[in-house]
Amino acid sequence: MTPPTRRTSTWRKTSFEVDFAKVDAARRALGTRTLTETVDAALDEVVKREQRRELVTLLSTPGVHALNDPDVMAGAWR
Repeated sequence: MTPPTRRTSTWRKTSFEVDFAKVDAARRALGTRTLTETVDAALDEVVKREQRRELVTLLSTPGVHALNDPDVMAGAWR
């Protein structure tokens, strides 16, 4: 995984303390090489996880999808 080659205004350089044992573990899990790639990939994973949680909530909400509606399902396999 590599960060975008053209950085936008959402990218900025910063300085903070990091637990490199965690970085190394994340690097191995994510298959990244650099600190920047690792942090970026880890943040992507957190965002994707939240999106999956939101999808599960949506799909488990009664009445959100019309799978019990015979009129909707009649056209599902056409």
